[in-house]
Amino acid sequence: MDSLDTKGFFLFILHLSLSIPIVLSVSLSIPIVYAWSDTITSAIPLKDGNTIVSSSGLFEMGFFSPGISMNRYIGIWYKNIPTKTVVWVANRDTPVPNKSGVLKLTNPGILSILNDKNTIIWSSNTSRPTNNPIAQLLDSGNLVVKDKNDVIWQSFDYPGDTLLPGMKIGKDLATGHENYITSWKSDDDPSKGDYTFGCDLRGYPHQIIKKGSVIQYRSEPWNGIDFGGISVLPQNAIYKFDMVFNQKQVFYSYRMINSSMISRLTMNRTGVAQRWVWADQVNDWVVYFSIPTPDGCDLVCGAYGSCSTNSFPKCGCLDKFVPKYQNEWNGANWSKGCVRRKALDCKTDGFVKYTNLKLPDPQNSLFYGNMTLVECEKLCVKNCSCMAYANILKKGFGCLIWTGDLVDIQAAPSYTSEIYIRVAFSELGVSSSLKKKKKKIIPLIIALVSGVLITLGLVFFIWRKWIRKKSVPKGEDEDVGNDTDQLYTNESQKDDLELPLFNLSEIAKATHNFSFKNKLGEGGYGPVYKGVLPDGKEVAVKRLSKTSNQGLDEFKNEVICISKLQHRNLVRLLGCCIQGDEKMLIYEYMPNKSLDYFIFDESRRMLLDWPERFNIMNGIARGLQYLHEDSRLRIIHRDLKASNILLDFHMIPKISDFGMARSFIGNETQANTMKVVGT
Repeated sequence: MDSLDTKGFFLFILHLSLSIPIVLSVSLSIPIVYAWSDTITSAIPLKDGNTIVSSSGLFEMGFFSPGISMNRYIGIWYKNIPTKTVVWVANRDTPVPNKSGVLKLTNPGILSILNDKNTIIWSSNTSRPTNNPIAQLLDSGNLVVKDKNDVIWQSFDYPGDTLLPGMKIGKDLATGHENYITSWKSDDDPSKGDYTFGCDLRGYPHQIIKKGSVIQYRSEPWNGIDFGGISVLPQNAIYKFDMVFNQKQVFYSYRMINSSMISRLTMNRTGVAQRWVWADQVNDWVVYFSIPTPDGCDLVCGAYGSCSTNSFPKCGCLDKFVPKYQNEWNGANWSKGCVRRKALDCKTDGFVKYTNLKLPDPQNSLFYGNMTLVECEKLCVKNCSCMAYANILKKGFGCLIWTGDLVDIQAAPSYTSEIYIRVAFSELGVSSSLKKKKKKIIPLIIALVSGVLITLGLVFFIWRKWIRKKSVPKGEDEDVGNDTDQLYTNESQKDDLELPLFNLSEIAKATHNFSFKNKLGEGGYGPVYKGVLPDGKEVAVKRLSKTSNQGLDEFKNEVICISKLQHRNLVRLLGCCIQGDEKMLIYEYMPNKSLDYFIFDESRRMLLDWPERFNIMNGIARGLQYLHEDSRLRIIHRDLKASNILLDFHMIPKISDFGMARSFIGNETQANTMKVVGT
């Protein structure tokens, strides 16, 4: 009922509000004056024991000793974080053995560290001399040397083991200078370790982790938004990626959406890149994500081999490919990879679409930024060395073609890219080859038409049968029509409902036959699966379990309610499937899961700052306002809880699960019920 639903909503808002600490601040008219300096001049050097602090007190710089070491280094660290967290070291490979060191700035604008013998053990590489320079520590953690407002040197161009917001990794193609982060040798020794994290510019840009010169991990190529697989959550929730990719430079960086949140990316000495977020609740750093994951699926299956952590053995050949050396493959030696079942001849080859794969290593690739997918296909068909192509930018353009064997392929539902791989003509179906090779198989079409299609009536009959076979598998069309009538209690209700109906076979294909790896979760009604429709649209499939407490009435109620509602804060129902004992609802896919995924987890809770939580609460309130007062039907949800608040790509809340909802007519505001529902 209306009052019950309102009370539940306010209790829910109260819990959400109390799950983060609230800090009250008082603004005084007295200006704040900091008692520290953020600069070094040629007249005032920085001695061991002294420090400079950025203007707002975020970062501090001075001499320090890491761990149990007695050596001294010039470093930059967070000032107000209890555990000293060093983000940059100047003389990481040339320490001062005692506390006699001093950091000086010379008039040409060069920073130098001198020992007790007045010997320079480290200096900045400033190619442009200047007069009256100063060195300043900025609130970004960047140490800059400048003359007036012109920066002539900065520490951000020489990263250590940490990537801060605004810091770049990549390469200046004009000067040849390359930025990457390098691990420490140990907690007591900040000198350069074995592992590096940076951008690989061979072919199309992507991120790599190397041990020495050997690649240990590779991300997907840059897709215009991020590097596929690098983020646990979409970047919009916490930070935003930036990529500069032109003839002068190729650089990657990130910036925080919420400037008050503290985050850093580090390359540790074991070869793992980790993104850390400072959590005030636990007064410590929390790992937001790590790469590579410990599944051992990177670069192991050879050419045209696909790695999956959900299968045994984890390496398998792509469809239409076989192991190059079967005996070695059977012995778990997958390095030689796979080859095509049928050899290519270049003249009649076609392309097969593969989905849910990590895009292959783009070292041997060519990028055409303004080409559409159709133009990309035409280009690849003409080039016999083109083995695959893809629309890399996901915006209708951005053609990437691979000119060598495809390596480092992984299979998982989280990979949403599509790639078209070259195969022999004999591997293609007739209908596919007709679409791909119209011009080359016109004689074959004529022969088939003259031999099979005798009359126009026979042509029409075969065409209708083919269309029916493509759209509805045998035996399913009658079932779908009859079973769908279960939804309606009268013909007028059936006429009002404009909802697409899906076939069971279509949904089974979209969810990989309801595979476990596609499963998103499970509720009292049954499991929910992620699926990808033939047009590439991602959906969530809610499958009513035969043992579920939610019966046909609740299923009908949810279909009829949601199909009549349209609001940005209500989940969108795309269609349903009713066939035999199977009853399914097909919703838009929500990549950020549900609200309970965040607020009931200690580490993820702090990712939602107060403005984000307020926006979520405001969105829920707008959705309820629409249900109660503004929609075609007055709807009382009766089961509002955190798990029924879904979050889309932009963290916009969507109210879901209307199985228990109650509709009212006209100006009704209350009703009696014989069933106790809700949570």
